[in-house]
Amino acid sequence: MPNQSETASYEGQLDKFAQALAKARKMQQDWLTYGLDFVHIYVEDVNGDWLETWEHDEILGNQLLDAIKEFLVSDDILALQVRQQLGEKSLFDFAVNLAACERIAEESERLSAVINLLADDVDNINVESLAANLVEKFFS
Repeated sequence: MPNQSETASYEGQLDKFAQALAKARKMQQDWLTYGLDFVHIYVEDVNGDWLETWEHDEILGNQLLDAIKEFLVSDDILALQVRQQLGEKSLFDFAVNLAACERIAEESERLSAVINLLADDVDNINVESLAANLVEKFFS
């Protein structure tokens, strides 16, 4: 038999679920009633440039990205190796993609992602080592 605290917890979750379901149903009804114009009810700046600038706030206010950019243009030996490996590729694009690797929870998947950023289908032990050093520097 569940104790009262577990029951209260379930009831709280059930209430939250019921509220979310009611909101979803209202949104669906508004969609049916107003068509595509229903977005004016739910989005403040429908006609603005919010879609074009969707991720700009994440990019511009990202301290990790700033640290990676500063690192990539530094005289650090690892940074020199990265620039050499990247060749003509954009350092900014690499920095944005490397910062995005922070969202990858599994460490082995994160390492694989960084390896893929550094090399285009090249099986190179130096690339793996370079990627491992970057993961350790920015994500450990």
